[in-house]
Amino acid sequence: MDVAQLTAFLRVVREGSFTRAARTLGIGQPAVSARIGALEAEVGGALFTRGRRVALTPLGEGFLPFARRATEVLDEGLEAARLARTGQRGRVTLAALGSVAAGLVGPALASVAAAHPSLEWLVRSAAHEQVLAMLFDGLVELGVVVWPCLDAGAADLTRLFLMREPVVLAVAPDHPLARRRRVEREDVARLGRPFLRLRWWRTHHPEITRIGEQAGASMDVPMETARHLVTRGVAVGFFPTTYIAEDLAEQRLVEVPVQDLAPLSRTLALVRGRRPAPPGPATAAVIAALREQARTLGILRR
Repeated sequence: MDVAQLTAFLRVVREGSFTRAARTLGIGQPAVSARIGALEAEVGGALFTRGRRVALTPLGEGFLPFARRATEVLDEGLEAARLARTGQRGRVTLAALGSVAAGLVGPALASVAAAHPSLEWLVRSAAHEQVLAMLFDGLVELGVVVWPCLDAGAADLTRLFLMREPVVLAVAPDHPLARRRRVEREDVARLGRPFLRLRWWRTHHPEITRIGEQAGASMDVPMETARHLVTRGVAVGFFPTTYIAEDLAEQRLVEVPVQDLAPLSRTLALVRGRRPAPPGPATAAVIAALREQARTLGILRR
C-alpha cells in the first residue's frame, strides 16, 4: 500500500468515476484501475462496485475514513518537514549558566521565538557541571559553559564562539563604597562587610578569596540571594556584568572600580554537543541570535 494508491482511491470516491479521477490526477484510466486493484488486493476485497456508476462497497465505506486520516497525517508530516527545513519548525535544546540565562539567553531566544513561533523549546539554567552533564547525556544540543573546559569528555564539544565577560564590584547607590572617590581592596574589606564570595569561575577567584579573608565576615550564597542582598545595601560583591546589566542600567546597583585590583573577567563559550549532522535551521538561528546578543553586550570575543 502506498500514497499513490490511497490518493487514487480518494479521488475515485470524490469524482464517482475512474475516468474523471484519472483526468484530475493527470494519468491514464488504466493506471488508476491498476492502483485501485493493488489496493483492493492489500485490503482483501473490492472497494468499489463497478458499473454505470462507481460506488463504495461496505468494505470501501469502512476503509474510507482511515485512508483520509492517513493522507492527512502524511500531508501534515510534509508540511512539518518543509517548515523545519526553513527553520519555522523544529526543536531547540539549550542549557546555560544561570548567570547568563537572563542577560544573554533571554533576549536571544526572544528574538528567535518572535520570528519562529512554532518552534519547540527545551531550555535549562544550571551550574557549569550540570550544563556539561546535559550536553554529554545528549539532553541538550547547545550549552553556555565556563571556558576553557578541562572536564572529561570535553573533546566531544565543539566550541562555536567565545565571550569574555567583565566581573565588577557592585554595591547599592547609597552604600558607603559608592560615595568614595577612590576605593581600594582594603576599603572593600573594611566597608563591605559582609562580603559575598561568589563563584563565577570554576573555583573562587584568588583575589575574591583574599578580600573575603581580609574582611573576616563573608558569605557564600547563591547568586539570586547575593543580588537581593546587594540591591538592599546589606552586602557587596563582585558580579559578571551580564547578570546585573539591568540593575546597573536602572541604577539599582552601581559599579565601583577598585583601584589596586587588576580588572577581573571570565571567559565563556557557546558549545555544541557531538552530533552526526550540522545544526538544523532552527538551531543555527539560535546560535546567530546568541552571537548577536553577546556582541550587543560587548562580551563577544573575536
